[in-house]
Amino acid sequence: MKEIKWVFLFLAIAAAVSIMGIGVSIGERSFLGALASIVALIAVMGYGFKTKKKMREAGRL
Repeated sequence: MKEIKWVFLFLAIAAAVSIMGIGVSIGERSFLGALASIVALIAVMGYGFKTKKKMREAGRL
């Protein structure tokens, strides 16, 4: 059984919340909320890919 990588679980949840924020912001017709959610999603996904690459290079994945 593989152990849970808590960092990646947190990042996946944060990305899902950002995607939900985009939907809620569109529903509320809030341009700034949608823009902030998109920026948060890009930041979370970028950090996740960067972290995964570092861990793979270090042999921890």
